[in-house]
Amino acid sequence: MAAAAEASAQDRGLVLNEQLNLGDVISGQRLNVVNVSDNVAVSNAAMGNALSGGADGRAADIRSTQDMQGAAVADTSLTLRGETGYVNSVTQARGNYLAATAVNTGIDVDAGQNLNGDVTARSQIVETGARLNYGGHVSADAIGNTVALGASGTGEQRGAVTGRTDQNSTGEIYAENEARFTYAPAPAVFSSQASANAVQATSTPNSHQNLSVNQNASGAGVTAWTGVWAGNAWDIAARSRAASNQAAFYNQGGSLVVDVDQQNAAEVLSRTELSSYDFGAAHSTAEAVGNEVHAGNNDIYVSIDNTQMNTGGVTASAGFTGQNGYDAYVGANAAGNAVTGFGCSTCGSDLNVRNSQTNMGDVRATATTNINGWGRNVVAGANAVGNTASFYVTNPGN
Repeated sequence: MAAAAEASAQDRGLVLNEQLNLGDVISGQRLNVVNVSDNVAVSNAAMGNALSGGADGRAADIRSTQDMQGAAVADTSLTLRGETGYVNSVTQARGNYLAATAVNTGIDVDAGQNLNGDVTARSQIVETGARLNYGGHVSADAIGNTVALGASGTGEQRGAVTGRTDQNSTGEIYAENEARFTYAPAPAVFSSQASANAVQATSTPNSHQNLSVNQNASGAGVTAWTGVWAGNAWDIAARSRAASNQAAFYNQGGSLVVDVDQQNAAEVLSRTELSSYDFGAAHSTAEAVGNEVHAGNNDIYVSIDNTQMNTGGVTASAGFTGQNGYDAYVGANAAGNAVTGFGCSTCGSDLNVRNSQTNMGDVRATATTNINGWGRNVVAGANAVGNTASFYVTNPGN
């Protein structure tokens, strides 16, 4: 029996990781171009601690501790003069990051992430006379702690993700995306996203998950801000999303068992301001949530044990101002605690849930629309809720 136990232990790989960053990590991108007719592609990233890897055919244990004490800052400034082609700009700032995958085997994760520094992602298009002839996509994302896990299996070989993740964030998380330009005759999307703690696990057929996640956020604030000012935009979207604690689990084949405990004391603010003098279709949306869980399985067994406590204020504000145009869509959604779980109805799904949600913070959602000349359609909505929970079984793909 002893020999068998030793052989079993040797069959598993072992990763021991300990990372401590005490200094600031700063990444800057300055772009000044004139008459770029094809593409403008910009990538800018700042990260404190990072670990990534995977196991293929041989199981592995991952024991990781990441501690970020300094600030992580990614700052992008775009000066686009004359006629510009498609603009693709990605700005990301992260404190701690862990990514692991299992192929035809299993990984067991014990991960601890601690963030005390601030995380800031900022993107700006500063040339007011810019002409974005082919539109583009510009994003700014600031995330304190991130754990991303995946598993897949083929045939009789199965994949599995198991273990525990503990995340703690006391830093300020701030994402900003501002753009000023004259003309965009093609789809143009501007987005900002801010999150203190984020966990995502995805497993494909012949895989299963059994995970425990603890997330705590108590920093000065989690803020996502998007501001776009255009002269003439045919199809434009401005979006912001702020979520203090996020956990998402998706499985395609096998059991899904998750235990989540989320505690948020930070102020959460998502704000979007969009303005276009002439417009075709204009979309302005803002989403804010203190604690958020998604757990879905397109197979038989789902077990969700969810505890959420929010004591921070949550605010979502979306606005649009236009002179003459066609269709304006404005939406603001805010929630203190939110959880969604589902299983597969055609599989005879067994969905088991224990849910406890407590919201003690103020929750506000505001949508503001101003059409000063003429327009065709205005669709606006604002929704604020303290606690929201949705559990159901559904057909795969729905």
